[in-house]
Amino acid sequence: MAAAETAVDVCVVGGCGRVGLPLGIALASRGLSVVLYDIDAAAVELVNAGRLPFAETGAGEALTAALAAGRLRATTAASSVGLADALVVVVGTPVDEHLNPDLGAVPRALERCAEHLHDGQLVVLRSTVYPGVTALTEKLLTSKGLAVDVAFCPERIAEGRAMTELFTLPQIVAARTPGALARAGRLFRHLTDTIVELEPEEAELAKLFTNTWRYIKFATANQFWMMANDFGLDFARIRHAVAHEYPRAADLPMPGFAAGPCLLKDTMQLAAFNRNNFVLGHSAMLINEGLPLYLVSRLEDRFDLAELTVGILGMAFKGGSDDPRDSLAYKLRKILTLKARETLCTDPYVADDRFLPLDDVLKRADLLVIAAPHPDYGRLDTDKPLVDMWGLTGRGVRV
Repeated sequence: MAAAETAVDVCVVGGCGRVGLPLGIALASRGLSVVLYDIDAAAVELVNAGRLPFAETGAGEALTAALAAGRLRATTAASSVGLADALVVVVGTPVDEHLNPDLGAVPRALERCAEHLHDGQLVVLRSTVYPGVTALTEKLLTSKGLAVDVAFCPERIAEGRAMTELFTLPQIVAARTPGALARAGRLFRHLTDTIVELEPEEAELAKLFTNTWRYIKFATANQFWMMANDFGLDFARIRHAVAHEYPRAADLPMPGFAAGPCLLKDTMQLAAFNRNNFVLGHSAMLINEGLPLYLVSRLEDRFDLAELTVGILGMAFKGGSDDPRDSLAYKLRKILTLKARETLCTDPYVADDRFLPLDDVLKRADLLVIAAPHPDYGRLDTDKPLVDMWGLTGRGVRV
């Protein structure tokens, strides 16, 4: 360690992303010294300037405070991982074009900085990983002659709620040895008093089960909506009757595009883990991924799309978000580009030069589709035909 470098409590690898940055800010807000290591130089520059690379409620003020207190900084220098007592790895874990898990995402991130690691560190995996990746990481670090503690502590936040949920949700902590388990528990008790201890493979499955359960619930609601819709019935009225003061059905969601960077991916990771024997998960994928096609087919039954300009309202993968990753609104746009005379897109949060202001879309479109349930659209003032499967506008969800 160079003399000019200062030791820190925590280094977050992937620290300027949507999961790593809120975690780093939260730990710094609890008095820990944190360095954020990221290969995205533009994001690092923004963070050090006190600006968020993405929207996250409550994070901006906390970032400013942490920078001013000298407890947080971002860097592209791989050597920063050697400064920390604890290393938290938060990198994306995608599936490939065949929907198979990429087992190498976490090991690759560690390979980039492995020469700077040293004995005695705690290495925490925070990414959602395929079962066995924690063990793979342990073998990798041992093969490099490192005597480190390894733990798996999956992230559990929802985008936009990180600065609340990091302090209120229980933290799952898993490790192979009592010493590693205790160290990881002490780290995350800076955020919450509620720690749930598991074996690493149990925790890996727990995270995949969590996301897959949400994906299947959304698929169930979407299938119910299509059933009701095909018989000319309003699912919103039916759902209200089912769930009203009836706790056993309170978690039945409204229909809508179930997308984003996690739910489908993690359902497919779970399917791969079970030798692709996951009928329920694959069925959920067919329902959720097929929803844009179903929606357009219903529109074709009602309208001559070839003669209409269709406006798509909302391109983010969920309401109130500026994150367009894997949003099914883009799939809807692709289908409508083939079917409609013209397709226009707008979003109040997602920056894209191809998008138009909402007023322009409302003026030019003959037909409107709410693709992302941004709260802004609940107050739409338009006499154009409006498709609102989310039930934002209170006009029913029939198409």
